[in-house]
This record gives sequence, C-alpha cells and structure tokens, in this order.
Amino acid sequence: MQDTSLLNEGFALMGLGMGFVFVFLTVLVVTTTLMSRIIGRYFPEPAPASPPSASGRSVSARDDDVMAAISAAVHRHRRRHRR
Repeated sequence: MQDTSLLNEGFALMGLGMGFVFVFLTVLVVTTTLMSRIIGRYFPEPAPASPPSASGRSVSARDDDVMAAISAAVHRHRRRHRR
C-alpha cells in the first residue's frame, strides 16, 4: 500500500506542476499579445521617409544597374566554368 500511495502522490504533484506551468505560459502569451496590441495602437511606427538620392538617380535606375552587374557576373562565371 505504501508504494501505491507514494506513486499517486507523485502523479498528483506532477499534474499540479504541469498544470501550473500550462496556466503560467497561457497567461504569459495572453499578456504579451495584449501588450503588443496596446503598443501598436497607441504608439504606431512612423512611416519611413524615403531618403533623397545622393547622386540624383532614381532608385529603379540603381536597381537596374545592380541587376545588370549581377547578370554580367553570372554570365561570366557560367562561361568560365563550363563542363
């Protein structure tokens, strides 16, 4: 009888501990979600301002130049390392 009683107390303690952890983590998730919503509602992030272009060229022109440079590099690499 002693072993069964001790085993039952162990299971009860395990259930109590797991229940406490589950409740704590649930409260933590709910609290974090509420805080995030409150902060997002009352302190929204400002819209990012586009910085003025230093060289006077538009962003898409720079993107086109970068794309052309990448394409040329890939083409050159493939031409050198043909099998």
